[in-house]
Amino acid sequence: MTQRFPTALLLIFALLLPSAPAWAHKVNIFAYVEGKTVYTESYFSAGKPVREGRVQVFDSNREPLLDGRTDEEGRFSFPVPKIDDLTIVIEVGMGHKNSFQLKKSALGDD
Repeated sequence: MTQRFPTALLLIFALLLPSAPAWAHKVNIFAYVEGKTVYTESYFSAGKPVREGRVQVFDSNREPLLDGRTDEEGRFSFPVPKIDDLTIVIEVGMGHKNSFQLKKSALGDD
């Protein structure tokens, strides 16, 4: 009977262990518009900036509009590529990916 308790405890620990890194490495992206420029900020859940993260921008038809990299502070900016609903995606590798929806109404007029 003493063998079951440590085995069960070890099994529970083994099941919970793989999920911990996923929580620690969640990536976030935020975007806003000033004038004719879109600014993005990307960071991990602990607040550390995403350095050299890949940023992709897509229109409402999921057509790619541009591609770039974040700087040392997790920032990336670009001129408004098209007056449309935009999806801005940050990809860091190892499955760490997130997106931000920027509505057409936030981009101004053509």
